[in-house]
Amino acid sequence: MPERSVILIGFGNPGRLDDGLGPALAARIERLDLPGVRVESAYQLAVEDAATVAACDVVVFADAATDATASYYFRQLEPAADLAFSTHALTPAVVLGLAHDLFGARTTGYVLGIRGHAFNAFGEGLSPQAETDLAAAERFIAERLRRGDFAAATTDDGAAAASVPAYEVELCRTERK
Repeated sequence: MPERSVILIGFGNPGRLDDGLGPALAARIERLDLPGVRVESAYQLAVEDAATVAACDVVVFADAATDATASYYFRQLEPAADLAFSTHALTPAVVLGLAHDLFGARTTGYVLGIRGHAFNAFGEGLSPQAETDLAAAERFIAERLRRGDFAAATTDDGAAAASVPAYEVELCRTERK
């Protein structure tokens, strides 16, 4: 099988309780030190992330989700070209679209939405329910990253779908920040 480069970008605001689920997942995955998996964490996605994404074959964007009916969902993204007047906050689909449009990338994108419960206050730390959902999402995505089988794993119910042949992964072709 061909080698594929993979990056996981966890984003969100750790100062807004469960909105910090993306960076919390990124920290956990980084501690696993998985071969060939690059991990980034950000407060929000920016135009500059398109260059990072373009250097990889697969990107997984991890964020808190208010629309998850289970602990997490994992969905494939379609690139979008919906760039508004301000680039203050971009969606994963727009960052993927910019990577495709500006850099000619063929990056495949996924979003891992982790169910959040507490967003309406300032403070660091996750709610107990979010900690449980984070642990489930971590188990799920760590296995996907180890095996490289992303497409068959898309789900909305927190259960992994049938697996596909594993791919070996290599570090993205850009330097760590």
